[in-house]
Amino acid sequence: MKKAEEGDHFDWIVSGNHSARRLAIDGPLLVSNRRFGDNRGYFVETYNERDFAAIGILERFVQDNHSYSAERGTIRGLHFQIPPQAQAKLVRVVRGAVLDIVVDIRRSSSTFGKHVAVELTAHNGLQLFVPVGFAHGFCTLEPETEVAYKVTEFYNPELERSIAWDDPDLALPWPVSKENAVLSEKDRRAPRLQDCDLKEIF
Repeated sequence: MKKAEEGDHFDWIVSGNHSARRLAIDGPLLVSNRRFGDNRGYFVETYNERDFAAIGILERFVQDNHSYSAERGTIRGLHFQIPPQAQAKLVRVVRGAVLDIVVDIRRSSSTFGKHVAVELTAHNGLQLFVPVGFAHGFCTLEPETEVAYKVTEFYNPELERSIAWDDPDLALPWPVSKENAVLSEKDRRAPRLQDCDLKEIF
């Protein structure tokens, strides 16, 4: 599958200190948060329920997660959780940088199997909203990278699913070779999208 066309032509929707822009696939949103800087550094509000609702993110988040990856080229994904506890996510980088990728796994979608990729860094402060119906993963672009993300349902290992990060049908633009990628054993064993139980996919 190919990457969807870039969504740079979409306008930013602004509310308070937050703004969001659609991407090439309907659903995911790129979120920017206003920073208030001075000689000490900066302050940023990373989430505001009222303003997020105004920019199109109505979901209620129930759990915050934080991952640390020691090495550049660490890949985590592609992950998703199936109903009745399917998760939407709000992802940001607090240290380092990642290439963040989401794949549309909604069977009825015209963009099924297509992806969007966004660079999230501690420097640019961008966040990616990943709605239900998408598999999510990232590759670290720097060592000592930390990623924080909010989710809309509690983690349930019985409902957790994975898709192979290197599925040739998806043709994802990972910035690391298969030989050099740092992976968990679980992610190494993940099936291709075509081998997933489609009855479990949205």
